[in-house]
Formats: sequence, structure tokens, C-alpha cells
Amino acid sequence: MERRWKSPERSWGMLHRRMVTAGARVGLIVLGLLALASACTGNKGAGRVESQLLAPPGVPSAITRNEAATVVVNLETVEKQGRLADGVEYEFWTFNGTVPGPMIRVREGDTVELTLKNSSTSMHAHNIDLHAVTGPGGGAASTNVTPGQEATFQFKALNPGLYIYHCATTPVPDHIANGMYGLILVEPKGGLPKVDREFYVVQGDFYTQGGSGEQGLQAYSRAKRLAEEPGYVVFNGSVGALTGDNALKARVEETVRIYFGVGGPNLISSFHVIGEIFDTVYPEAASEPVHNVQTTLVPPGGATIVEFKLEVPGNYILVDHAISRIEKGAVGILVVEGAEAPEIYQKVK
Repeated sequence: MERRWKSPERSWGMLHRRMVTAGARVGLIVLGLLALASACTGNKGAGRVESQLLAPPGVPSAITRNEAATVVVNLETVEKQGRLADGVEYEFWTFNGTVPGPMIRVREGDTVELTLKNSSTSMHAHNIDLHAVTGPGGGAASTNVTPGQEATFQFKALNPGLYIYHCATTPVPDHIANGMYGLILVEPKGGLPKVDREFYVVQGDFYTQGGSGEQGLQAYSRAKRLAEEPGYVVFNGSVGALTGDNALKARVEETVRIYFGVGGPNLISSFHVIGEIFDTVYPEAASEPVHNVQTTLVPPGGATIVEFKLEVPGNYILVDHAISRIEKGAVGILVVEGAEAPEIYQKVK
């Protein structure tokens, strides 16, 4: 029987076609697995990232990614005794154990997955209302948790800006008055202009049964809160939280950005830094800034962003320019070090 041999060209051609077919099949399988993985994560952007949460006045790092992500935020409501003033203790209600709660930083277009846990040691139910949320109660409707429970919801960060978050459990004013507030920054897609220093400051008014400065553990006074007569008006939860060893620090030639909010529950703030002019202010954290501002109004449940460059060393005093409130605790210090600038400022005989 005659045996026929295939030409080398024909053999290689058939082998090539088979390899191409097999490669296409492998490619389709790989693409299918990638699509499945993407569907499982439910995110078409930069994946899942853990939110950086710092105690105030610390600010999370600026966002450098160019794609949306799912940002995972874990908060815990904790009721704890702490310092309100020298020799004065108070039973604070907090997010993550601090007043204000940690600042949350996300990007416009991000999906935020927030889990709120209520400590098993709490005596009250709590939830969270974030003013950055489009949805029922700003998230409060989905996060009502009794002690020992937790709840998770997610939202899309649609609008850039700086927003207050707070507890909205009934009676809402009591929860806010006891310290349950913080800020969430939604950076615009293009980011904010770069600065050298960022600080996080929130003003709140506190109502104690004892008089201002009365020593010992002070109970909350609903009557004084209703009368809007706080014994203390403070930055970051206590008298002196931003003075002495806790003062903010920067250097000459640096640019400073302060994320400033008012938790309330009642008082408007006239935020001012003595000895500085705000080069840029985002009023109520709006997208369009204004410039060369001396004092900016911030309502309860509102926030602003202020920026300024430091030219002269010295101590700069943060105040609510309803100036009597200095005596109730609304004062902080920004210590600026560096070379003198006599062409800008100097003492003359």
C-alpha cells in the first residue's frame, strides 16, 4: 500500500491553525474569568480600599487615584467618660471614641460602604446621618443599631464638598450635644490644590448641669440645651484641645488648609484666625471659592474649607469671633516657626 506524506508546508499550516484556535479559546476563557471577577466585586473602578481614619486634628492623606473605588468605612459608637476642661469630666457619646469622630475622605464618584457598630457597653441606640448622602436620613434609616449590634449600607458620593455627619437617633439634639458629629470630605474628581499642611477642626457647644468650670463629673443638661445656654463652646471636644502641647504646628512659607465644621447643636460660628487673612474660602464647602476673607460664617451642621499661606512666624489664634466664647473654650493656637519677615511685619519703637 502506497504511503502518502504530507508536505512540511501543509503540516505546519495545520499546526498553526490549531494553535491559533486553541489560543483563542484560552483567551476567551481568561476574559470570561476576568469578567466574572469584576462582577463579583461589583466595582468597575479601582477596587476596594480601606478608609484611613485618624483622630482629630489629623487629616487622611489626599487621594491620588484617578478612578472611583469602593471605600470601606468602619465606625463604632462609643459612650465614654473624658476630659471637657481641666478638672471637669463628661460622659461623651462618640464615633470611634473621639469628638469629633474621625474625618472620612473619599472621592467624587466613589461608592462608600459604611459599617456602623454600636459598642456593647453603650446605654443608648445610635445611627449615622451623613450630609454627603443622597438617600433616606442620610443613612440614618439604614443604620439604627442598639448596643452590641451593627449595620452596613452603601451610597454613591455624588457631590463634592465637605459635609458634617452626626447621629440622628431620637432625640437628635441630645446625641449631637453629647459629641456625636464629624466631617466627611468628598474630593472633586480632579482633587484639591496641593497644600503643605491640613488640619481638622470642629466646633461644638456643650451643656452641663454644673456651672462652667465646676469640677468633677458633670451631667448633661437638656434644659440648658433647650435654652441654648452652653457652659462650654470648644474646638475638637474640650477646652485646650488645640493649645499647649496640642497646638497646631507649621512653618513660614507653607500653605495651610483647615477643614472646619460646626457640630452644634445650636450655635453658629464666626470662624477667624487672628493675624491671618484667608487667601481662599470655600463658603459652606461649596465648589466655587472666594478670596481674601477675614471671617467666615459656618452654621450648625455646616462646614467650610479655608486656605492661607504663612509669611510671618508667631502664634496665630483660632477663634469663633463671637469673641466672648473664648472664655467658654473656643480657642486654638497655630504655632508657626521660621525666619522673620520684617518687610511684612515688625515691631517698631
